Amino acid sequence: MNRREYAGIDYFRIIAAALVVAVHTSPLLMINETGNFVLTRVIARLAVPFFFMTSGFFLFSHSRMNKEKLYGFLRKTDLLYLVSIIIYIPINIYNGYFQQKSLLPNILKDIFFDGTIYHLWYIPASMLGAVIAYYLVKKLGYHKAFIIALLLYVIGLMGDSYFGVIQSSEILKSFYDKLFLFSSYTRNGLFFAPIFFVLGGIIARQRKQYSVNLCLIGLLSSIILMTVEGLILHSLELQRHDSMYITLLPCMFFLYQLLIQWKGHSLTILRKSAMIIYIIHPMMIIFVRLVGKLTNLQGILIDNNLIHYFVVLICSSVAAIVIAKMLKKKTVEAYKQYKSIKYKDRAWIEVDLDNLKHNVDTLRTIIFEECQIMAVIKADAYGHGAVKVASFLNEQGIKSFAVATIDEGILLREKGIKDDILILGYTDPSRIGHLIQYNLTQTIIDYDYAKRLNDYGHSIKVHIKIDTGMHRMGENANKVEKIIKIFQFDNLEVCGIYTHLCVADSRDKEDIMFTERQIKSFYSLLDNLENNNIILPKVHIQSSYGLLNYPELHCDYVRLGIAIYGAVDSVGDKTKIQPDLRPVLSLKARVALIREIAAGESVSYGRTFTAADDCRIAVIPIGYADGFPRNLSCECGSALIHGHRVPIIGKICMDQLIIDITNVPEVKQGDIVTLIGIDGREKIYATEVADDSKSIANEILSRLSYRLKKIYI
Repeated sequence: MNRREYAGIDYFRIIAAALVVAVHTSPLLMINETGNFVLTRVIARLAVPFFFMTSGFFLFSHSRMNKEKLYGFLRKTDLLYLVSIIIYIPINIYNGYFQQKSLLPNILKDIFFDGTIYHLWYIPASMLGAVIAYYLVKKLGYHKAFIIALLLYVIGLMGDSYFGVIQSSEILKSFYDKLFLFSSYTRNGLFFAPIFFVLGGIIARQRKQYSVNLCLIGLLSSIILMTVEGLILHSLELQRHDSMYITLLPCMFFLYQLLIQWKGHSLTILRKSAMIIYIIHPMMIIFVRLVGKLTNLQGILIDNNLIHYFVVLICSSVAAIVIAKMLKKKTVEAYKQYKSIKYKDRAWIEVDLDNLKHNVDTLRTIIFEECQIMAVIKADAYGHGAVKVASFLNEQGIKSFAVATIDEGILLREKGIKDDILILGYTDPSRIGHLIQYNLTQTIIDYDYAKRLNDYGHSIKVHIKIDTGMHRMGENANKVEKIIKIFQFDNLEVCGIYTHLCVADSRDKEDIMFTERQIKSFYSLLDNLENNNIILPKVHIQSSYGLLNYPELHCDYVRLGIAIYGAVDSVGDKTKIQPDLRPVLSLKARVALIREIAAGESVSYGRTFTAADDCRIAVIPIGYADGFPRNLSCECGSALIHGHRVPIIGKICMDQLIIDITNVPEVKQGDIVTLIGIDGREKIYATEVADDSKSIANEILSRLSYRLKKIYI
């Protein structure tokens, strides 16, 4: 699940943090006590359940329960808790915390339930709640897990807002008295948190989406009811504490249903800042009070609760943003260092996201304003990493993607890509359920295929492919009646129609004439369809070379693959327009071993290389199993090291190749070798590798093996 899609959740984090600050500063106390109670003891009680639900929403979002994801959450939260405990030790010392009687039992109780300072209870509660919710769902499923979590919530409710109700029962009173020996409150990880973790998971997996109006009505009604509930309980003096209400559950349900419909891009810093505000705001309360006393501004900064609240909130927010930015910088540096060590030990791919963005921006200047880019990310985005590339392009505003197979589309969906995904290739009709489940758009390859899909009786989205001369896939452009029938099928929602230009890369006169006939055939078909009262869907005809050689075509989409990645098929390719496209991918490896070879000795399989003179060679741990072409053996290919171009000698092996470094004496074990990319003033582009191996850049890039780790820079 992609967090970038849930702007509502991320923005509400800040609102929730502000509500927590309100709980501890009572901003309306001087204005109206009842109003302050409603704000801090009713409405502000949405904050912590929201944080629990958000954790559950992202923890339990996948079809299978992921234990590693849970462990990751626990490790991260445990570290946060440890840091929080440490930073508040000076305040606890000042308050005499460590001088209390029965110190060890109280410390244990505080660490596991209450928090070592009043607001930190949330952190152990989130860890315990996550574990309970995870195993309930895993063992029992969501329905039964929700019922059990609800029972735990009811037990907690009776020890919280409804505590006065059980006072007449000696048995219940005795039970809760014993319970409070272990935890001072029932708003903890055992009784309070699990229900919201489970509820977050349920909402993450739901298929039905409620209307915004229904969610607003439900939320407002629930808040009104919770306000009434809180005021009644308060007036009857039934509350031992006031964190848990009956109507809090529908409040959170409708609130979250509303927030997940607020899609869009959000700032990562919001997520970190909200939690930092939660952690540090008591420290800011102390700081503001100290400043007020030192400056004789107690009347403004302390006694005026509303001003006190806003000053604390502003100080907490500023400090949180500064800390979040510092942490981000440190995290990025640490992550780069970690990946550098982990992924750069043998051979790897580097993907330059700045160059990818540059290419997208450059290509956008060529296409017409009303035309959209459909990014082609089949074959693992031509070896660049489909998930990462799709997510990055999503951030650049690209909302349409094309893949070759249904499984490529499913992978993107499971990794959080929500926008349109067109399957360009064949999908067996037996998998129509997956097309519907993952909201994928299927290409219609001919009339018979369309009929088979339609006969399954389930509505699916499709684009119709038209064969205008390539004779690979698509219904023949001359079969207008059959194409009209495809539009009329009840179960096919036709969202697009397209063709493919098979020699658009060529500037040969005969190939240009053929391409122009393809274009004419396609547009003639579109005219025929309109004359038969068919409302045309989105139209696309250009791929990368279609755009570069025929930029004058007006379409709704342009399918961009190899151009986005900054590579043309061959060094000699000349296009009508030649934009400044930059290669995105580099292929690198380390020197594993250096050997001295005497004149007359041979190297590698077949003894195809025999040293004419004494020479120095380096063994590089990358071979044809990594996707590097074997026909670059025997000095047909080159590599770069220390800014020098050196030949590949002997035959390339499955897992190694060998280079001659005689003329680069400073090379040592562990040095980086560039097989595709730039080193100093020397460069080897994928197009050169393709030409030398008598292939095309598309093949060279897309055949790179899964063994090569990808590093995004």
